[in-house]
Amino acid sequence: MDFFAQQARVRGSSRRLVVLFVLAVVAIVAVIDAVVWISLGHRPVNGEPARSNVTLLLTSTIVVIGGIALSSLFRIMSLSGGGKTVAESVGGVPVPPDTRDPQLRQLRNVIEEVAIAAGVPVPDIYLMENEPGINAFAAGYSTSDAAICVTRGCLDQLSRDELQGVIAHEFSHVLNGDMRLNIRLMGLLFGILVLAIVGRQVIWFGGGRSNRRDGGGQVWMIGLALVAVGYIGYFFGRLIQAAVARSRESLADASAVQFTRQTEGIAGALKKIAILSEGSELQVANKQEVGHMLFGEAGAFNALFATHPPLLKRIRALEPGFQEAELERLATSLRNAPAARGAAQTDDPSTSGFAPPPLPVSNASTSAVATQLSPSNAGSFQHAGVLRQSLPDTLTLAAQQPESALLLVLALAASTHNTLQMPQQRLIADAFGDDVQHAATVLGTDVNALSPALRMPLVSLAFPALKQLPDGRRQTLLGTLDALVRMDGRIDLDDYCLIRLLRMQLIEATQPRRAPVDGQKKLPACRDSVRLVCAVVATYGATDETSSRRAWLLAMQQAFPGEALDWQMPPAAWQAPFERALADLDGLMPTAKEMLIQSLVSAIQADGVVTSEEAELVRVICASLHCPLPPQVELQHV
Repeated sequence: MDFFAQQARVRGSSRRLVVLFVLAVVAIVAVIDAVVWISLGHRPVNGEPARSNVTLLLTSTIVVIGGIALSSLFRIMSLSGGGKTVAESVGGVPVPPDTRDPQLRQLRNVIEEVAIAAGVPVPDIYLMENEPGINAFAAGYSTSDAAICVTRGCLDQLSRDELQGVIAHEFSHVLNGDMRLNIRLMGLLFGILVLAIVGRQVIWFGGGRSNRRDGGGQVWMIGLALVAVGYIGYFFGRLIQAAVARSRESLADASAVQFTRQTEGIAGALKKIAILSEGSELQVANKQEVGHMLFGEAGAFNALFATHPPLLKRIRALEPGFQEAELERLATSLRNAPAARGAAQTDDPSTSGFAPPPLPVSNASTSAVATQLSPSNAGSFQHAGVLRQSLPDTLTLAAQQPESALLLVLALAASTHNTLQMPQQRLIADAFGDDVQHAATVLGTDVNALSPALRMPLVSLAFPALKQLPDGRRQTLLGTLDALVRMDGRIDLDDYCLIRLLRMQLIEATQPRRAPVDGQKKLPACRDSVRLVCAVVATYGATDETSSRRAWLLAMQQAFPGEALDWQMPPAAWQAPFERALADLDGLMPTAKEMLIQSLVSAIQADGVVTSEEAELVRVICASLHCPLPPQVELQHV
């Protein structure tokens, strides 16, 4: 699956959605105006027939358009809390980070592994406890405020591989920008449906008046029109919802295969939906509102309103040649071997992750694990599982709660140089107190033993807990981190990457609706920004200026073929110009971002080795551009 091509499709779908919605509103306004004119515009005035009442029609138009717009805005604003608000609206409950339930522990492990593989923060995790069907969805405005919600049926019925496939499918919606569009769809559908709700109230009001005074019949007719048009509009809104959703689901299935490197998982989940009586159906009352977000259909399949392609079509796209008769054989095997279901295949709750063969990571040190990673596994889902497994238990436990996560990032930012330790400890004590300073120092022992390859995955695990810090404490943390890394008058690259990533993601998480959307700029419009960003990456990825210049020229040829550009070393204080350049580049259109990422890949692969410094820089750049880590990069942490 091509992420950037999908981003372009999302933009095209958004434009089509706007056009279709505008046409639906125009049709609704026209019908209601006609009913109002017939009902009220022809009423006699002083015994003479009334003429066309332009003012009446204008008022009717403004009221209808204003009602739809305000209702849609109200619904979208009610979801301004992001993914967790949507999850809670359908009865989702948070999965505790320290859960000892084997099924929930497995769920967390799988989601954490996929987040690490994609280079995004771990999302909030929710469970729909009373839903026996197999279903899941991702919601939010950006990767920083995303939530993934699964049903109890996913945990009870799916094996680990199948659960991985479902979660990877949902992560594709997180990465492809589908979530923001999904929330808008919820708001637009609500705005149209409100007309029918208002119409029912008008009918009740008109019916009561009609027995007492003249005019009740006309009011009743307007109410009936509102109900009819509201439900008809909702009908077409559902068609729009279904069409937009169907265009994404096949790509999300393909993305799940790309994440997990196998088709059996997601295909197995789809097969179980097909053969189990619960299917993917939800019991919650407002299931249709989130139907376009789900892994499977919210109710019985209806070709007209289907938000997903037919199950057999999805399975055959993954397994060409699959025959429907195989479903009956699978159903028989499940009836004869119920223990093969997901409940019997959970992770051991005492483990902190999943280590795929053949690497024997359970007895290996973290640095040894990092050096064992082969290019074929690096950047993949399996690689992320190895990283997740190799993190020490003390640090993964610290990442689970807000206050201990705060200690963790303070320890990550603290220097190991003796001359800086005392001043930094005083700084932490002044900001948070002596107890916090002492606890961060103790935790620093394990942090300092970490392989560089594990720093960013650890921050990703800690992110959900850091989001829960009170706003004041979160701001104090960011200010303290800035002061810590600037204490010696310079900023190391790993410290810069840590602070930049945390600041950007925490700000987006607290203001989800302000998360940036795709821009319109083309690459030549940001030539200076491209040159600087590639120069920083080329400089930190090489051992001398000649190698840096060569890597930079390769990147420039990729970005601006045929152009003669002069090499220039980044300034000593490169951080501020670098951030301004990233902000400029985030305004690129998706295809231009793709060209930029390919240019960066050319630069970091120029010497055949991708260092930890290059890997962290690319992670920060991709996060700033709101796109996933490039899968073609072969990370060889040295």
